[in-house]
Amino acid sequence: MSRLDDIFARLRAERRTGLVTFTTAGDPDLERSADVLRVLDRAGADVLEVGVPFSDPLADGPVIQRASERALAAGGTLATAIDLVAGVRASVEAGVVLFTYANPVLRMGLGEFMARAADAGVDGVLVLDLPIEEADGLRGAAADAGIDPIFLLSPTTTDARIRRAASLGRGFLYGISRLGVTGARDAIAAGASELAGRIRSVTDLPIALGFGISRPEHVAAVGRWADAAVVGSALVDVIARTANGDLSGEVERYVRWLRGAAPAPTRE
Repeated sequence: MSRLDDIFARLRAERRTGLVTFTTAGDPDLERSADVLRVLDRAGADVLEVGVPFSDPLADGPVIQRASERALAAGGTLATAIDLVAGVRASVEAGVVLFTYANPVLRMGLGEFMARAADAGVDGVLVLDLPIEEADGLRGAAADAGIDPIFLLSPTTTDARIRRAASLGRGFLYGISRLGVTGARDAIAAGASELAGRIRSVTDLPIALGFGISRPEHVAAVGRWADAAVVGSALVDVIARTANGDLSGEVERYVRWLRGAAPAPTRE
């Protein structure tokens, strides 16, 4: 079993909703980005989704776009993201998933990418813009490296493509609860439960739901349909707002609040 298998098995045994946190590697800079990952692990995140900074994102809203811009300006690349994971791996218990677009992987080379990611301790890889029909190579390279390939599913994904993703994927499947780009919302999309049900009907793989989740009640709601909630833009916004202040403290308070273990942050 992989580390992600172990994490989701434990969550199911404990009947607890998992928390997957997204941050951009190198935001606000490489040193503090490493500190943030350690804080997220300490605060109770079950999986750390580490975004590779990219200049031309397709699905990221303005908050994460600006995080990529900050990380790129600080020298962030796919290679530095892998090095970031390697630097914190021994000190965090959470699973680590690299979230990237295809272009940086193709530039590095798929085999080299997987080998370097495995050496760094990466547990899973999600290539956002890789069509499922072209994912056999990724799946094979990931399996050879002992890394779980993770696939993205949306409300418009056909049942046939859900089955294909389930047959190729490992670790968990990532369902996006709404169409459009990333960004915090006041409420979870109405179609989130339907999507989770469609995925659940064809596979026993764990399901993580994201896009728009920002509050403890959102996490609790997701737990009725899926194994984990993914929080991205709202957390990245905390990093942006507190980069020149108590960054680690505010990140920890926010994640503990999401987990129901701390009062609401002062700026909510």
